[in-house]
Formats: sequence, C-alpha cells, structure tokens
Amino acid sequence: MTDAIQAPRPGPDDTNAPDEQKKIHRAETKTRTTVEAKRVKVFIRSANQQTGAIGYTEHGERHANTSADGARFILKSLGHDARRCEIAAVAAYLHDMGNVVTREKHAQTGALLAKDILIDLGFALDEVATMMGAIANHEEDEGGLPVSAVSAAVIIADKSDVHRSRVRNPKSTSFDIHDRVNYAVTASEIKVSRKEKLITLELAVDTEVSPIMEYFEIFLPRMMLSRRAAEFLHCNFALVINNTRLL
Repeated sequence: MTDAIQAPRPGPDDTNAPDEQKKIHRAETKTRTTVEAKRVKVFIRSANQQTGAIGYTEHGERHANTSADGARFILKSLGHDARRCEIAAVAAYLHDMGNVVTREKHAQTGALLAKDILIDLGFALDEVATMMGAIANHEEDEGGLPVSAVSAAVIIADKSDVHRSRVRNPKSTSFDIHDRVNYAVTASEIKVSRKEKLITLELAVDTEVSPIMEYFEIFLPRMMLSRRAAEFLHCNFALVINNTRLL
C-alpha cells in the first residue's frame, strides 16, 4: 500500500493528463490491498461458502480482488489522488464480507464488521467512515446509493463483475437464470474515458446460452445504480453488449 500511496497521480483538474481507456478483464484477480490479513480472508472464504450453500454465484476472494481492482482503476482513470484510489480498493475488497453473517442486509453487516478491522490496521477514522459508507451502500436490493466517490467506484466495480467464472453450478442443465446469464458472459470489461466523462461496461454475451433480454431481466436495477454512481462521479454510464450500446 505504501507504493500506491506515494505514487504520483494526476489531479481531477489536470487537463494535461492522458485520457485513459484501459480495460479491466473481470476474470483477473491481480490486485492486492493491505487488508488481506488472515482473519479477513477467513471471513471472505466463509462468506463465499455460505452464499454458495444458498445457491448464489461466487462471492469469494476472486470477486473481492476483481472488485478492488476495478474500483481503484475507475478513480485512478478519473484523476483522483492515490490515497482515495487505495481506499476505494480496500472498501471494494471488503464489500461482501457481511455474507459471513447472513445474506440479508449483508452490506450493513459488512460495514460494521469492517470498522474494527480497519481501525486495528491503522486507518484514520475519516477513512474508516468513508469505507463503511461505501460497503453499506453497495447493494441495490438494500437501498444502497452512491454517497462518496469511493462508494460510487465500489458500486460500479461490483456490479460490473459479471462473468462465467462466477458460476459454481457444475451442471448446465440445472442452471437458473442467474447461472445462465453469468455463464453467457465470456468477457466483461470496464472502460473509462476521462475526456468524454464516460464509464462503459462492455460485455461479450453468448446468446446461445442466454438471450440478452435475460440480462436485463435480472440486472437492470444494478445498471440503474451503476448509472447513478457514474453520475456521482460526473460521468455518464454506458452498457455495450456484443458491440451494441444498449444504455
């Protein structure tokens, strides 16, 4: 984390900074944060086991790392300072930890679980408060809304992680709609254009596995929350599926 804090980043008003349009491949888990302590990993792994037991897609370390990578990337691409980018990555890494208690209200539970961990790790109280707000507000079904730049980045990164690698059901013949939609997505990438003030989620969907309409059937509320999050970051949000812009 020390390197990330010290690394220079262009500020939001630095017009000479390049317009970044880098892609984040959602199956990658290359990010690292300072919170990958043993107790955190135990909570995330246990949370993943419990969500699996009730039929949910993967919510473990892969999703935690992918979300952290995406949240950091979004804010970095928009010119936010390095410390805020890292705070977003930490919040995104922890955002689903509340599933270790129960799926219902897991965002709020996760925020409370994270508080003592983050304080013990030496984060300033204002940073802890920001991360608690981001964790508590990431879930559309629980009334979550973007309440800070960090919160907005966590929302978009989380909701963009749609990919066949998240499907745990080994039998395609017994896929439910969530399994079908996730398995149909063969590639999922975030693009950020600082110049155009545009955040784009690009998906490649195998329509022989699931028609595009099924994606909207279950994920439209997520996309609406992502749009609100992008607007909080003074950007527009676009959804592109199979090279066609749909939002």
